[in-house]
Amino acid sequence: MNAALVLIISIAVLLCGYVFYGGWLAKQWGIDPKRKTPAHEMEDGVDYVPAKTPVLMGHHFSSIAGAGPINGPIQAAIFGWIPVLLWVLIGGIFFGGVHDYGALFASMRHQGQSIGEVIEDAMGNLAKKIFIIFAYLTLLLVVAAFSSIVASTFGSTTSAGVAVEGAALLAHQQTAMISILFILLAILFGFLVYRKNMPIGPASAVGVLGIIAIVVIGMNWCPITISYNAWMWILAGYILVASVTPVWILLQPRDYLSSFLLYFMIGVAVIAILGASIVGQGNLEIPAFAGWTISESNGLFATGSIFPALFVTIACGAISGFHSLVSSGTTSKQIDNEANARPVAYGSMLIECVVAVISLCAVGFVWKTVSVDKEALAATGLTSPTAVFAGGVSRMIGSFVGENSPLVGVVYSMFVLAVSVFCLTSLDTATRLARYMFQEFWLAPDETVKDVTGTKKLLCNPYFATIVTVVLGVGLGMTGYAKIWPLFGAANQLLAAVGLLAVCTWLGKVGRNNKMFYIPMVFMLIVTICSLIQTITGKVKLISAGNGDIWAFVQAILALLLVVLALVLAVYSFSNLAKQKKQESK
Repeated sequence: MNAALVLIISIAVLLCGYVFYGGWLAKQWGIDPKRKTPAHEMEDGVDYVPAKTPVLMGHHFSSIAGAGPINGPIQAAIFGWIPVLLWVLIGGIFFGGVHDYGALFASMRHQGQSIGEVIEDAMGNLAKKIFIIFAYLTLLLVVAAFSSIVASTFGSTTSAGVAVEGAALLAHQQTAMISILFILLAILFGFLVYRKNMPIGPASAVGVLGIIAIVVIGMNWCPITISYNAWMWILAGYILVASVTPVWILLQPRDYLSSFLLYFMIGVAVIAILGASIVGQGNLEIPAFAGWTISESNGLFATGSIFPALFVTIACGAISGFHSLVSSGTTSKQIDNEANARPVAYGSMLIECVVAVISLCAVGFVWKTVSVDKEALAATGLTSPTAVFAGGVSRMIGSFVGENSPLVGVVYSMFVLAVSVFCLTSLDTATRLARYMFQEFWLAPDETVKDVTGTKKLLCNPYFATIVTVVLGVGLGMTGYAKIWPLFGAANQLLAAVGLLAVCTWLGKVGRNNKMFYIPMVFMLIVTICSLIQTITGKVKLISAGNGDIWAFVQAILALLLVVLALVLAVYSFSNLAKQKKQESK
């Protein structure tokens, strides 16, 4: 199948979804452009800060993206390009977009507070407490996974302590240097926009020129040689500071600037796919459908039955529970006008779908290279989804500019940089969100952080909450993301099911149309519980055979806890929906 045709059709379908289905959702829910948003009502200069739509969209997309829309489609490509493409398009428009947009809308109507507050309004305080525990556990997995991924991308050693050498070490050093300079550039950008009131246009021009400058510096001057474990400690200090810093200093400007890397990445990828197709090398070599079950993998691809494995493996490119926490955690506190919710939340989700389709095209281009045994794959250097993504697009460029062109290496490095920046963004956003969750857990109904005294005052202190989160998350991340990622995927998708349940129940309570949530929430609940039960069964068998380490016990216990918490919330939600139906019929 021609990759250019797949990409063009996908973009057209997603645009139609945004215009028609996204517009219909806004009418059904009663989006009101004249209504004051929490960013204006509760402006505090730290968390509640009105943001220009391009800036906020940059923050929101950078926060939700991470490595998700790249990892998932590439790992799931083993099932065939048709199942991957269908889930990305259908999931993005009717599942993920509804989930993200609904979570942002519900949070805006609850003073910018989290989905936990929405659940309390719709289902009571006990349900809220259960959700916060559930979400906090998931966020710890996010912090652990993404801190490990970033440290692996920057470090001179792997999480297993193996030295990184040669060209790979140089790439790690360059990415680390550019990423550090990127943070400094973001702080400068925030100062110019929010303290010197520089118009967004000139400031953006300065930002883009700054990005070019730091890339040149990082590519030619990269003395940073630090081990994986040392980077984990550095990242712990960074997110400790970043998650309590006022959003205008780092979060908003960094995420806005990183969106330019996204636009660059998408633009170059589109040119690469079209160019490769024009010269006759743009076909997807992936089988259209590879079967219902994949039992063996070379370490790059997923395994298991297409149900539920496909729907858990592809998360951010179709639907992701982490998105609801971003929508209701940081984005809802910064949105300037309710009308901006559709481009920021629904639009960002569909852009993620485009990145997922590009990832599918990238792995399709190098399919013959990567669909080999484990030993042969190691020799290619394309052993991770990030490397496959960057390698696939850069090789497409090489197909029409020449394989030995310096441009091929530059594109590869820029794509690795873009992914690492998104991971870093997701990392400190997740830490900030976990801090909110930790603080909210100790509050009684209608109680605020300012009201508490005694022990509660310590537990609700933002610095204490952040320290607890960083210690637990980064400590777990020290074990390496390979041990965390399988459980994170299922937990993240189960969180999406819970987010759909919450918004659906609340919309029913306020008398708005919530029927568009029924199929997505039931489907995601079944998918993720099936996946977690498989995880629990597999770990129990491993432990029974005497082959399980401490992490097998931890994963089995966490998986069981997540299933129980989700089922309790589902019972709360469905019972409330049943009551609403009875009241409507009277």
